[in-house]
Amino acid sequence: MNTLDSLKENALRIFYAGLKAMDPDILIRKLFLLEDNLLKIGDRIYNLDKYKNIYIIGFGKASGFMAATLEELLMKRINAGIVNVRNGYAAPCKFIKVNAAGHPIPDEAGIKGTLEIVRLIKDVEENDLVFCLISGGGSALLELPVDGISLDDIQKITLLLLNCGARIGEVNAIRKHISLVKGGRLVNMCKAEIISLILSDVVNDTLSDIASGATSPDASTFQDCKIILMKYDLFHKIPVSIKKHIQNGLNGTVKETPKSTDKFFNRVYNIMIGNNRMALDASYKKAIELGYNASVLSSSIRGEAREVAKVFGAIAGEIHRYGDPVKRPACIIAGGETTVRVRRNGMGGRNQELVLSAATEIDGLENTVILSAGTDGIDGNTDAAGAIADGSTVMRAKRKKMNPETYLDDNNSYAFFKGLNDLIITGTTRTNVMDIMLLLVG
Repeated sequence: MNTLDSLKENALRIFYAGLKAMDPDILIRKLFLLEDNLLKIGDRIYNLDKYKNIYIIGFGKASGFMAATLEELLMKRINAGIVNVRNGYAAPCKFIKVNAAGHPIPDEAGIKGTLEIVRLIKDVEENDLVFCLISGGGSALLELPVDGISLDDIQKITLLLLNCGARIGEVNAIRKHISLVKGGRLVNMCKAEIISLILSDVVNDTLSDIASGATSPDASTFQDCKIILMKYDLFHKIPVSIKKHIQNGLNGTVKETPKSTDKFFNRVYNIMIGNNRMALDASYKKAIELGYNASVLSSSIRGEAREVAKVFGAIAGEIHRYGDPVKRPACIIAGGETTVRVRRNGMGGRNQELVLSAATEIDGLENTVILSAGTDGIDGNTDAAGAIADGSTVMRAKRKKMNPETYLDDNNSYAFFKGLNDLIITGTTRTNVMDIMLLLVG
């Protein structure tokens, strides 16, 4: 194996180390300590004998796998449960119902499953306990539009928001204001105590942004929604029903989302079980083990994917010329979630677009590798998690008469890396904590 092949192999090993550490089964088992009927979670102890019934609800790509672990840990103590998961993310639950639905665009199956969740929690009593399992993807998988807004309207605005380059916090501010269950509204339907186990897929781990904060207060307002829609020139493109609802909110005839002053949030214990920084720390340990001088740059990388790529290219150049910020063999580790402004109809995602842009930045640099991949195994509208490139990627592409700039302009990074056999395909990963980005210089 030559040096470049070895670097690419090590980049994959470092990525998979971060991925494995965020398996919800490992995370929940670390967090839970159950002795007889006493359950210790974090800094709290629950006497399970005091609860008449225990229920499980959940939504998100990893919620089914979280539910399967709770089944094993709590066994016959669970009375009933339902979780909404992404199609293809079926988990081995024995008696908790797993409802598969559409993502990132909500569908009828998601609404049907959400109605079942709502019926369940509306029936629970004050002396019951509800575990709520939340992970990325929950915004699409837990959906019940407000009166007057149809599923078709929700699908249209979701597509507009996802394609305009808006940040996830901006997208979710609008989602929360047109939903009966998002932005803390789910808690208001439930009389019982709720323990929310949350796997973060957002920058800075803002609870109200993870799966649109179904069990968290919402600080955003209808005014914020209008500002966001105007910012991305969408206010006159969204369905009339949604525009009318937002206008009613601005006029004060529609109630705002629940805020931190609402006392019903006292019933909820929101606990973060995993996030991007924890994944990066695991990747860092693997890089050190493999002999690299490693540094974690940030777990809060945001911005246009192709622009972020230029920063990684610049860092690669600094390492080659000056040995900064770390000396060779170097491994720079970062995480977060970039955005893509969709201009054409190609296939790809933010990770593949970042790596394609980076490939042009590191063109000709020896022993240099860049990898970016989503921990959920899904990048954009493809079956790939991301891609990997090196200093020879552009040259290899041109030999095949593939122009990187053309593929970048067409948002067609998937076809580019498929042609070079440099896609990263993980299959179902069981988790979702944003993206892992790596720069290796041998």
